Amino acid sequence: MTRRFIALAALAVVCAGVELVAGRGISPGVAWDVLNGGGDATERHILFQLRLPRMLVALCAGACLAVAGLVLQSALRNPLAGPEVTGVTPGAVLGAVTATALGLAGWDSPLAVVLAACAGGCAGAALLWLLAGRGRGDPAQTAVHGVLVSAVLGGLTAMVLLVEPGELGSVVQWLVGTTEGRVWQHWHLLWPWALAWGVAAWLLAGPLTLLRCGDDIALAAGLSARRARTLALLCAVALTAGAVAAVGALGFVGLLVPHLAVAVFGADLRMSLPGAALVGAVVVCGADAAAQLSSRLLAQALDSGRLTLPVGALTACLGAALLLLVVRRAPSRSL
Repeated sequence: MTRRFIALAALAVVCAGVELVAGRGISPGVAWDVLNGGGDATERHILFQLRLPRMLVALCAGACLAVAGLVLQSALRNPLAGPEVTGVTPGAVLGAVTATALGLAGWDSPLAVVLAACAGGCAGAALLWLLAGRGRGDPAQTAVHGVLVSAVLGGLTAMVLLVEPGELGSVVQWLVGTTEGRVWQHWHLLWPWALAWGVAAWLLAGPLTLLRCGDDIALAAGLSARRARTLALLCAVALTAGAVAAVGALGFVGLLVPHLAVAVFGADLRMSLPGAALVGAVVVCGADAAAQLSSRLLAQALDSGRLTLPVGALTACLGAALLLLVVRRAPSRSL
């Protein structure tokens, strides 16, 4: 198990290094020169004020979404649960977009965005909880209700856009998900939030393990299933809201990464929760590096200097392809 953690940590370092030099404006040689104290003022600004905070935010946001997804799947006993399909991510997007349209928040005020996204995420999760009713324990019914809630919240986001068409740029960024333009302010706000709620989620590893076994077993062990599930959902919503406020809605990260983490680290949540954080960080950071490299190559091929591929588009396409592959390989089983 220790070797797996070390291998993943090394892979995260590699992805982070690639992301630092993947974009336009600075080459690997120049980046190495700047890290050794050389380079001009422009090169130092690009590396330390643009590339480095972007890389750190990508790592942290990926960890948040992965841990949130694993907590949701464990608390709801639903392998199809994830921030994207339980109303949490769409609700967080709606909250952030609405606050921006009302002039209460914006990309330049991350704290207000986090609070608005957290409120929206809680509202989305509560709406799913109410609609699911007695079918909360059925994975299929919960997934269907989650899709319905996500569609409703997406429609409300579109209505906000109709009322405030000037917010189109903000809506697109939050709906697709991007790390472009992230600065130190986003990182300084995100990492304490992620650390606090990540530790809280890890402290719930024992109760979550019992919840995965069923409410009857949890009650027999003396655990209040309702209270433990409420705390777990609060952790998942908070982690998702922090990630959405920082980078927008990155598709499929919170749904599929937990399955990879459990496959690598096993069902013991004391191991798989930090493992999911590492896997999520690697996936998002690696996807962002790939998105920057792809943007660079496409811009050269199409002779376009402003072409940018958002990381959310890449994670959505890769996640959808992976989900389709898993379903086709095991048509009679859930994820």
